[in-house]
Amino acid sequence: MNILLLSNHLNTGGITSYLLSLAKGLKKAGHQVYVASSGGNSLTKFTEQGIIFISIPIRTKSEINIFRLLPSFMILRRHCREKNITVIHANTRVTQVLACLVSAGTGIPFVSTCHGFFKNRLFRRLAPCWGSRVIAISESVRSHCVDDLGLKDSRVSVVYSGIDSEGLRLPVKVNRAELREKYCPGLAGPLVSVVARLSAEKGHPFLIRAMKAVSARVPGIRLLIVGDGKTAGALKALVSELGLEKTIVFVPVVAAIREIYYISDICVLPSLQEGLGLGLMEAMAWGKPVIGSAVGGIKNLIRDGENGLLVRPADPDGLAAAILELLERPDRAATMGNNARLFIEKQFPLENMVRGTEEVYRQCVSN
Repeated sequence: MNILLLSNHLNTGGITSYLLSLAKGLKKAGHQVYVASSGGNSLTKFTEQGIIFISIPIRTKSEINIFRLLPSFMILRRHCREKNITVIHANTRVTQVLACLVSAGTGIPFVSTCHGFFKNRLFRRLAPCWGSRVIAISESVRSHCVDDLGLKDSRVSVVYSGIDSEGLRLPVKVNRAELREKYCPGLAGPLVSVVARLSAEKGHPFLIRAMKAVSARVPGIRLLIVGDGKTAGALKALVSELGLEKTIVFVPVVAAIREIYYISDICVLPSLQEGLGLGLMEAMAWGKPVIGSAVGGIKNLIRDGENGLLVRPADPDGLAAAILELLERPDRAATMGNNARLFIEKQFPLENMVRGTEEVYRQCVSN
């Protein structure tokens, strides 16, 4: 098949990681893979794998103004015909609308992946634009698609995100101490990290508040907040209010996110709502002890006390207690980290995601 993947951009983040792993897996399976977006800091990772990039001027985050999508539509309509595209795969709300336009203009079917949870706004009800088939990245997301967004159960397939464990490894042996100094100058204690978009549903404020109690018990500890988003200003203001400027470090963009996992002692995802938690999965694949909120897809990943720790959402005290438990019991933390790695390798191999996605494509094309 000739497959066209769509995304707004290819900057570091969960959807970009998903697309890179999927594109590599599909190409390895013998398909011709194209990815269309406005580009981003991870673009070279795609082109290095032989994935063909199509540049489109998709600069809007709003799907309502369809006229702003027309230049991208014209480019993609031409490429779809020239490259004999078999199926189009949208991965954001804006690209769903764009894929719907291209599909209408070319007759090529399209599918969508639902990566999380959405409000059922008026325009989504008027113009669903989901395509022939919908991929949900977890059972909780599938339930959301059916129960909240009104999709027919028969149209939605659960295909868990797969982890490309080899792709996460550092290409050469690097000095861990030097990397820790690069991201956290003067670090003299353990390093906790959270890799997630800076948005309200990710629960960063509760982890920041937890670090107030943790830092009082563990001098020299640091929290590395990796990501960018609309709540960045409010989070930095909270850090200042709590007097944690020397404890918490913000890193907005990291091209080599695997470096963060390599230098971290504990990885946390304090989400209030989460489709699955790709960043958490990657940390687990690295064999890191993890802590996550007991919400959504995170509950499919963490078996409390076995391969990580679950805490109630919006619970700074619970997060603090979990971090301290892992720091004070390093042997147990190491066992959990090893169990986490084995769990991801067994339950979420990249091959499973590729096979599941191929089946959705076949169903879409046959219909």
